[in-house]
Amino acid sequence: MLKTAKNEERTARFKVSICFIDESGKVEFFSGECEGKIAYSMRGNNGMGYDPIFEYEGRTFAEMSEEEKNKISHSGKAIKKLLDRLSHF
Repeated sequence: MLKTAKNEERTARFKVSICFIDESGKVEFFSGECEGKIAYSMRGNNGMGYDPIFEYEGRTFAEMSEEEKNKISHSGKAIKKLLDRLSHF
């Protein structure tokens, strides 16, 4: 469906939320977001799901190492927030 879509029409966004409930029942949410675009073709061999078509700054997530992707991905950002919070226990 995107074969004829122009570059500016190919924007995409990954979002994720992680819920943490502590021992007292307090609920906290940690979210992450990553803006990108849908690539014109699948590229790369790493990752899973939409990684071969989700492009961030010229490369798909599947073209990045796990370490690179975790620094910028929606899930990496949310997990970092959760870990920062857990470090205060």
